Amino acid sequence: MTSTSSSHISAPVDGTHDDTAAEPDLRADGLRLAYDDRVVVQDLDLVVPPRRISVIIGANACGKSTLLRALARLLTPRGGAVHLDGQAIHAIPTKQVARRLGILPQAPVAPEGLTVMDLVGQGRAPHQTWWRQWSSADQDAVTAALRSTGMLEHATRPVDDLSGGQRQRAWIAMAVAQGTPILLLDEPTTYLDLAHQIDVLDLVVDLNRREHRTVVMVLHDLNQACRYADHVIVMKSGAIVAEGPPGEVVTEVLVEDVFGLRCQVTADPVSGTPLIIPIGRHHGRPHDEVAAP
Repeated sequence: MTSTSSSHISAPVDGTHDDTAAEPDLRADGLRLAYDDRVVVQDLDLVVPPRRISVIIGANACGKSTLLRALARLLTPRGGAVHLDGQAIHAIPTKQVARRLGILPQAPVAPEGLTVMDLVGQGRAPHQTWWRQWSSADQDAVTAALRSTGMLEHATRPVDDLSGGQRQRAWIAMAVAQGTPILLLDEPTTYLDLAHQIDVLDLVVDLNRREHRTVVMVLHDLNQACRYADHVIVMKSGAIVAEGPPGEVVTEVLVEDVFGLRCQVTADPVSGTPLIIPIGRHHGRPHDEVAAP
């Protein structure tokens, strides 16, 4: 089931992505993914809702990041295919893919001494050719990306001098400067404190609302996934077991089945989205009824 929510849609203001271009189409058909002889994903079908924020959730080792790597053309399927704009993604030239799809992997590392401006400028590499080198359009795209991510004032600072949250913003700015209609983010809040996690996720929503970019993220935090996703994709043992708007998909039964966690699901008092309240062994029963471990 695909979300048709328009809560994250408004007029673009940034200019780093051409919103008049064809609506992006990213999908997986009969996907089979493996590492050596270990099959991680089997016969998976997925249509990514265009111009929405989709969040992939599931227990550890269920195949979330593996699926994202395949969607990003970083992992070759053993069977089936990923299709980008109607073509098998592995049949499309690398630079052509990089103009349509940007990826931010887990915990990326920049070369020592690289400045924020230089890092973000690397996002323009797919637009360079031997006859078309750096241009004013490239500089404008980098400046716009720095401004949209709140990193313009840090442009001359080395990336390794930044805080964790600033560093993640710099990497996102690089992906923004790439000018792709699709952004894939693998656990973009990893290693960040709570305030910086919310800051980064709010930034992702800003990019989606302003520029209508299609976003696919892997997140571990279920409540953040429910709050920030238009569309959740729930995985278990290498398969998609549910997908759709968080309010229709995330239930107590699903959380216990997928994560092995007893919980109560209520409405988030701030966002109205599902709020998962875990029930541990020492909660939910009178104190004298709690069995000894």
